[in-house]
Amino acid sequence: MKENYDVVIVGSGLGGLVSAIILAKEGYSVCVLEKNNQYGGNLQTFVRDKTIFDTGVHYIGGLSEGQNLYQYFKYIEIIDDLKLKKLDEDGFDIITFEGDEKEYKHAQGYENFIKTLVDQFPEEEKAIRAYCNKLKETCRKFPLYQLEHGAPYFDDNEIFSLNAKEYINSLTDNEKLQSVLAGTNYLYAGDSDRTPFYVHALCVNSYIESSYRCINGGSQITKILIKRLKEQGGEVYKHHEVIKFEFDNGKINSVICKNGKKINGDLFISNIEPKLTLKLAGKDKFRKSYVNRVDKIESTIAAFTLYMVLKPNTFVYQNKNFYHFNHPDRVWDAQSYTQQSWPEGYMMSMGINKNTDRYGDSIAVMTYMRYEEVEPWKNTVNTVENKNERGQTYEEFKAEKAEKLIIELEKKFPNIRDCIQKMYTSTPLSYRDYIGSNKGSMYGYVKDVNKPMHSFISPRTKIENLMFTGQSLNMHGILGVTISAVITCSEIIGKDYLLDKILEANKG
Repeated sequence: MKENYDVVIVGSGLGGLVSAIILAKEGYSVCVLEKNNQYGGNLQTFVRDKTIFDTGVHYIGGLSEGQNLYQYFKYIEIIDDLKLKKLDEDGFDIITFEGDEKEYKHAQGYENFIKTLVDQFPEEEKAIRAYCNKLKETCRKFPLYQLEHGAPYFDDNEIFSLNAKEYINSLTDNEKLQSVLAGTNYLYAGDSDRTPFYVHALCVNSYIESSYRCINGGSQITKILIKRLKEQGGEVYKHHEVIKFEFDNGKINSVICKNGKKINGDLFISNIEPKLTLKLAGKDKFRKSYVNRVDKIESTIAAFTLYMVLKPNTFVYQNKNFYHFNHPDRVWDAQSYTQQSWPEGYMMSMGINKNTDRYGDSIAVMTYMRYEEVEPWKNTVNTVENKNERGQTYEEFKAEKAEKLIIELEKKFPNIRDCIQKMYTSTPLSYRDYIGSNKGSMYGYVKDVNKPMHSFISPRTKIENLMFTGQSLNMHGILGVTISAVITCSEIIGKDYLLDKILEANKG
């Protein structure tokens, strides 16, 4: 390690690694510190029975040539090394409802998306086209999403106060179509009363443009990022959990790690959750009103995920994702489950490896789970770095939930139980311990139309040399977090300068 770095980044999630590469490309000496055994935050994968599972990245949008994420990844020089499989163009996401045997398809490419839905809802072409136009119009209001110069339209009140459910329902009286258009809202933990339409639009648009799966899991993105970072002279260290920031004259001059190491720096970027960052830095270093606001921001709901290793040659590989709901009228309210109604829906996705042909080898099924359900075990920590068992009651709890989820799956895939070789589960505690998210939250902070600016956090803090990046700032997801890293780095090297560099890298 150097005696002093220009930039020290705490946390090696996507936002931290992309920020590190951007700044290293500009000649800054950069060091990234990670507490876990594995880099990558939500890009982490794990292996069970020689089978790779993704913890957070089930598919990625906007990666076809010239599209937004493609251009960002081209600039940081990772796009050419990614191993991807394009999902079914005529139905990459399938929306289904209990009691309705139809499969409603979301197709790739706007005209294909419209045609496919009009085939299923012949009377609704006007509503479907109006919906697509609104998606594109909304996305144009966010310049960096479009890789365009200009400031975000924070003064456009309609963008931030337009309710997603209300807007979609205003387009048509067809309740089934309303549910189908909203059917992928597991992507952002959709909430009937609070989710703004812009959150829906920024998520859904990039998948309609193009949708891909990572062959052998999303951790390949991390490996390529770290390779590029090292090529630019950057450094990255795991098993370095930051437990304290040290100050001199109101500025941070070093961080102390759990292993006793002290790392000195000029500028510090936190890629860990702002709530946790304030604790580490000391809440007394910030204005009381700011601390209170951050503390009061609600985190999105957490997840329970069932991971299945499949018996060889039993379950045909599905090159698509399934979003299933028990009740069409509960598409926006599946988070408000009761113990009796859980799970009210799920998102199912298959893994793919380089040998996948006709049959798949793994399935992940994700559904909502509130943190309060696992609070009896909240004082336990269990990671590769800190191996601890949570006890028999926890294992029984997970087994009971897994069984309930399989019963739901059997309604759509009647033979699925016979295809399972082994099962594993994760709960909000798993996400909390491995990802470091508040209460295992899936997608950072709740965006609320009723309090539009409440959850927006600037990358700059009142500590002159402390900045934020990551999913809690603007938007979650691969694209959202990449843009968040660009926003953070723009504060350091200049927004127009950086965007011009990104656009230049995509010429020719």
